[in-house]
Amino acid sequence: MSKFLSRHAALAVLVFAFTLQLHAEQTGPGRRFLVADDSTSRLAIVGKDGTIEWELKIGGIHDAHLLPNGNVLLQDGFQKVIEVAPDKTVVWEYNSGKMNGNDGKRIEVHAFQRLDNGLTMIAESGSGRIIEVDKNGKIQHELKLKLNKPNAHSDTRLVRKIANGHYLVAQEADGFVREYDATGKVVWEFEVPLFDKPKKGGHGPEGFGNSIFSATRLANGNTLIGAGNGHSVLEVTPAKEIVWKVEQNDLPGITLAWVTCVERLANGNTMIGNCHAGPANPQFIEVTNDKKVVWSFKDFKNFGNSMPVQKLLGAKP
Repeated sequence: MSKFLSRHAALAVLVFAFTLQLHAEQTGPGRRFLVADDSTSRLAIVGKDGTIEWELKIGGIHDAHLLPNGNVLLQDGFQKVIEVAPDKTVVWEYNSGKMNGNDGKRIEVHAFQRLDNGLTMIAESGSGRIIEVDKNGKIQHELKLKLNKPNAHSDTRLVRKIANGHYLVAQEADGFVREYDATGKVVWEFEVPLFDKPKKGGHGPEGFGNSIFSATRLANGNTLIGAGNGHSVLEVTPAKEIVWKVEQNDLPGITLAWVTCVERLANGNTMIGNCHAGPANPQFIEVTNDKKVVWSFKDFKNFGNSMPVQKLLGAKP
């Protein structure tokens, strides 16, 4: 009986320890953010204390936005973009697989944005175009993308319309960031280098390439790049000089894998999305300019190893 109890107690301790290990871990001050993980089919708003304030069941996902009206703009699969109210009612949708000449074509959507004028920008891989549609789904503006390696799955990852009215496009298959003007002319481009390393397959730390995920234009005119399976963050000048970078093993105790969303904060720090890196590594990280980790988030109880969407939010209204 005593042996049974001791074994039972030991098992209970192991289960308890494993459960603790899987709970949300934050280092540094609590943050509120929007995340989506397709391995657990969950999009959620996470509070500063790590609790889930709101969640929605999702499928494959690469982009999502919390809108000023409190609704969430997200993708429902890789063709349909939907706007969902806090009560989870779908209040708007656009199906790129069926609308505006795409019926029957292989189309995937990996990026979209609600613009200040109320239109919704949608980047369509497969048709190789960016469109802006009104609330009725009518195209108000369209431009074609330059594609070296057309691919319905990876023509694009994140795309944003920026302050000058241009479009900053992360083109995964090509390994380029390109800036297009309103007519579709490429006015700037940067090929993400391989740094003299061979390409290797795989989504995790073992893989390598220049399948980029994101690009944002900074206030100083530079471009911040989430290098995807390049396992890095790059800051690049208009003259295409890399002036700052975080590489795979630069952060003590952390291994970067597929680097997704990147954001430069007002305090000069950089937020990094770390996807496919495994449960030993945080999924969301804040680093200083001298590469010190001041905040990180890891939660493999509620989320998993495929969390490509991470967006820092303000305080709860």
